[in-house]
Parts: sequence; C-alpha cells; structure tokens
Amino acid sequence: MRRWIVSLAVLVLCSLGASRASADFLGLDPANWGLPQSWTSPVFHPTQWPFSLFPVPEIATDPNAGTTIGILPVLLFNDEHGQIKQIIAPDIAINTILGATGNFRYLAYPSSNTQYYLMGGGSQNIARRVDLFYTTGRDRDKWWSFEGRLFFEKDPTERFFGLGNNSSQGNETNYTTQQLYVRATLGINISHKFQLAITEQPWYVRIEQGALDNLPFIGRRYPRLKGLDGGTEVMTQLMASYDTRDSIDIPQSGGLYRAFYGVADRAFLSSASFNQVGFEMRHYFPLTRRITLVGHVYSEYTPAGAETPFWAMPRLGGEESVVFGQQTLRGYGAGRFVDNNLTDFNAELRTRVYEMTIMGTHGILELAPFIDTGKVFHDAAGDPVLPLHPVGGMGFRGIAQPFVVGYVDVGWGSQGPTFFSGINYPF
Repeated sequence: MRRWIVSLAVLVLCSLGASRASADFLGLDPANWGLPQSWTSPVFHPTQWPFSLFPVPEIATDPNAGTTIGILPVLLFNDEHGQIKQIIAPDIAINTILGATGNFRYLAYPSSNTQYYLMGGGSQNIARRVDLFYTTGRDRDKWWSFEGRLFFEKDPTERFFGLGNNSSQGNETNYTTQQLYVRATLGINISHKFQLAITEQPWYVRIEQGALDNLPFIGRRYPRLKGLDGGTEVMTQLMASYDTRDSIDIPQSGGLYRAFYGVADRAFLSSASFNQVGFEMRHYFPLTRRITLVGHVYSEYTPAGAETPFWAMPRLGGEESVVFGQQTLRGYGAGRFVDNNLTDFNAELRTRVYEMTIMGTHGILELAPFIDTGKVFHDAAGDPVLPLHPVGGMGFRGIAQPFVVGYVDVGWGSQGPTFFSGINYPF
C-alpha cells in the first residue's frame, strides 16, 4: 500500500538532472542575489548543501484511500559518484477520509547488496503505520541472504465486495485492518542464480469498524465470512528461485522464476489450517537499448482452503505484486477481487524517452504503456484463465540509477480511471 508521492520527487529529480546544479537553474544560489560578501556560510548556498531539497506538492488519489493534498519535502543525499544513498521524505497532508495526516520516511541504499528503510505515520482518523525493513545478501555473492520486516498498521480504508471473480461493486463494504507481523527470510544461495529460501511470519490480525460512514461494515453484509474476528497465523513458506536479471532494481534483460509453498496449521499457533502453492515468472526482453518488453505471470492456489480467513486469501487489484498476497491489476483498488485461487498476467513496454547526466548523476524518464489482466476463483479445479478482468494504462517512471525508481501509473478498467504511485517497479 504505497500511497505516498516520493515517486513524484524522483520524477522531478530526473527532469532537473538530479544534481545540485538545479539550484543554479532555478536561481536559488544566493551568490547571484547580490547579498553582502559576509554571507558566505554554506547554509546560504544550496549548491553547497550535502543534500538536494525538492519541496513536492502532494496531490494523490487512491481508489480506496481517497484524495490527499499536502506538501512533501524530499531530501536526497548523494555520494561522491552522484548516486542516491539516502532519502528523507516527511509529509503533512489532508485526506478526504483520514483527515490530517503526517508521515516520516527514511530510505537507505548503502550498496547494491544491502538496503533498508524506516517509515511511520498516522492520521486524525484511526490510521497508524510503522514499517521497518532490512535486506542484505541481495547480490548472492555469499552462501546466504537475509530479509527482515516488522510491520504494524491500522488501515480504516479497506474495502470488501464479496468473494469471487464476479463480486459486485454494489456490495462494497468498509472495515479497518489492524495487523502486526514479523517476517524473516533466510536464503541459501546454491549458486549466484539459484536460491532456496525459508520464511517464517507470525501474523496478528483484528477486523474493526472502518472510517467510511457511507458504506456498511463488512460484518453486517457478510456475517458468515471466515476471519471476521481476525486471528493469528504462523505461516511457514518455502521458495525456490532462479534469477538471471542483469539488475535487481532496474532490470532490462533476463528473468526471475519462482515456485513457492506455504502452510499454516492450528498445531503451530494459527487460528486456521490451510496451505498455498504457486509460481511466478518475470522476463525482460530488451528490444532496443531504450525499449524493454516486460512480461509477468503469477498463479496461486489454496488446495486445502476451506478454513482460510478472507484476509489471508490471494487478492487481486492495485499496483503491487507480493508473493502470498496482492497481485497487480491497476484498474481497481487494492484487494478488489478476493478468493482461494488467483491468476494474473501483466505486460509493460518500458521506453526510455529522456536521459540526462549532470554532476555525475544519471536520471532517466520512462514511459510504459501496460496491460494487466487477471481473475480469482474458488475451486482449484476451476478455469484459471477465463473470464479475465482486462486493464490498460500508461506508466510514468523516474529512474535515478542504480537503485531508485519512482512511478506514477494511470490505469483504466471497467470502473473508470485509477492512479497509483510509489517506489520500485510494480513487478
């Protein structure tokens, strides 16, 4: 759920050449203002600051979370090679559902092998969020890799339309998800390309009244839905992956292929017993130096899913692709379609239309027309392909090599236009 607009800052970063030279371009250097010579302190000279500052107007819409208007001052810290190493991005805003909101974000890119971030925030109306993430061993140069995340959230904008691929817009309900989980993944690198990984994720969930008075509470319309009281889950996940991409963050060739299996059981402190299995394929076809065709296929099944709570089922909708979670369908809000099983197909034509290098930092503006389509279904023996929910749209991406991608994606499905933004490619 990346509703913040750091991506716009990255687009500004690229359009201005991603360097402190932009201060000269904008006339921000006090040396050109005719000030007294005594005013020589670096504090009066933005071109000498150890960071670049971009005050970004925050104007965002989200199919679930409403409209946000505010200010987002983004501080970018570069190293001696002009590469972004740290981003600090607090914001203050007004949201049509949540009221006054405030957030703090710190993202660090010390190397290609290690990255981490810290985020936290809250709103006048219910919402709270703390998100801590750390990963190392991304390059797979050693025999092991590790990824850890601590996540707490109260999200009062969640929607549920019923189970199944044909759930009706007219059956929309609202609720608050209060959740806390700790996720730890240890990967064993058999080779630079092939990895076996095990993940443990204790997960605490409670379902509460939402923030939308004009929509019924989920429990009133769906009183027999499994998981209405929340629950606990201790999920063990196993994954085998084969990765030939030329870059983890900004790939232009190669592919990522993964098969996974997960199990939760009452005998190991879970509220329900179920298992999930599936696969994911991403491939990157370099058509020219500037154009990359990207294909993505995802399939997830819950063969023993009679007890699965609705909040643990595969979800289709929104901009993110998350294994054992949500899959990309950018014509709808996050989690628009929910059921035991899911298939998802995505394609993008990522085209680099503008590049500029100033003061050693390389910025790229990318356009990406895309097509998304997918479905959910209840029985494992059901048709995994038809009928599908088609979506088309255009992605706008700002890239600051080698690690940072900011995106604004505009999609169009059967319910009209949607807008998403965030950091990193959707898939």
